Amino acid sequence: MKRLVVGMIAAAVLVATAHTAMAQVKTVRSEMRTETGVVESIDTAARVVTLKKPDGTYVAVVAGPDITRFAELKVGDKVNARYYENVVIRVKQPGESDVISQAKGTTGSEQTLPGGTKAKQTTITATISAIDLNVPSITFTGPGGLKYTSKVQDLEALSKVKVGDKVDIVWTEAMLVSLERGQ
Repeated sequence: MKRLVVGMIAAAVLVATAHTAMAQVKTVRSEMRTETGVVESIDTAARVVTLKKPDGTYVAVVAGPDITRFAELKVGDKVNARYYENVVIRVKQPGESDVISQAKGTTGSEQTLPGGTKAKQTTITATISAIDLNVPSITFTGPGGLKYTSKVQDLEALSKVKVGDKVDIVWTEAMLVSLERGQ
C-alpha cells in the first residue's frame, strides 16, 4: 500500500483534465477494494500477524504501536479490510504557492472486537516539465527534484496543459478493518 509520491503523480496524469488556465479540480481516480484473510500466526514480540488469503497465499502484516488492541487478536480470526484510495488533481493558478503536506491518523473501533480506521492524506505540488505528443507522455517534477514520466491516455487533457504548469495532487488512502472471531 505504500507508494512513492511520484506514483500518485502517474495515476493523476492518466485521466487528468485541465479546461482553462484557471484552476480546475478533478477527481482522477477513486478505488475501493476489499481484502480478507484468516489469522494463521501471531508474533507478539515483533507485532507481526500472518494472514492466509482466500487464494491460499500468505501475507505478513506489521501492527504498529497505534494498533492498541493487538493483544486481542487470535489465530483463526477473520480479518476484513476495505481499502479506499482517491486522487484529486488541481491545475494551479500562476503565482500560487507550492504545497507539500501530509496528515494521518488512526481511530480504534469501539465495537466488542478489535478494528478501526487508518487514514493518510498527502498533498504535493508538481510542475509539468515535458510533454511529448508523439508518445504521448508527460513528465512531472515533484518535491526534491523527483521526475516521473508517464504515458497519457487522454489526449484532449494533454492538449490543455503546457510545460511549466503547476498542479496540486491530493492523494487520500483509508483502510477500515474489522474482525470476526474464528470458529
